[in-house]
Amino acid sequence: MSRIGKLPIVIPAGVELKIHADFVEAKGPKGADFVETLPSVKVEQVENQIVVSRNSDDKDARAAHGLTRALINNLVTGVSTGFSRDMEVIGTGYTVMAQQGGLLINVGFSHPVFIGAVDGIDYEVQKGNTSFTVKGYSKYMVGQVSAKIRSVRPPEPFKGKGIRYKDEYVRRKAGKTVGK
Repeated sequence: MSRIGKLPIVIPAGVELKIHADFVEAKGPKGADFVETLPSVKVEQVENQIVVSRNSDDKDARAAHGLTRALINNLVTGVSTGFSRDMEVIGTGYTVMAQQGGLLINVGFSHPVFIGAVDGIDYEVQKGNTSFTVKGYSKYMVGQVSAKIRSVRPPEPFKGKGIRYKDEYVRRKAGKTVGK
C-alpha cells in the first residue's frame, strides 16, 4: 500500500470540505478550490479527517492513490494557510516594484517588464525593492507564476545576475582568461 496514500489528512478549523463523486471541494480563509479525483480512488471523510483508499490493486489505482492524497492535502493546506515562494533580483540597478496589482520589473532591458495580476495570486515586495514574495492558495499556480517571473531574466552563470528563487543555488563558471 502507498505510504503517502494511507496517511489521513487532518482538516484544520475554518476549512469547509465537500466530497462529490468525481471531485473534492474546499473553502477556507485563503480561498476556495477543488481537485478532481479518479474513479479508481475512494475519498471519504471520517470525523475530522479525510481518508483516501483505492478500489482495486491494479497499477493505475496504485499510482493514483498517493497522488490523489497529495493533491487533496495541498488543497486543504492551500485554503487554510496558503503557499508562498520567495524570490530575489540580483544585479546592479535591478529592481522590483508593486504596481496596480502586478509587478514592474527592471532587469537591464531598455524597458521595464510588467507581470500582471493573476486570480488567487498576490505579490509582496520587501524593503529595498530587490526581493519579493509570490503568495496564493494554489501550490500549482504559485509555482507556475514564479517560474514565469523567473523566465523574464533567469540567473546567468558568469556574474549570477537575474531573477532567482531565494534558496536557489546558481552554479558559477569561470570567466575568460588571458593567454600568454
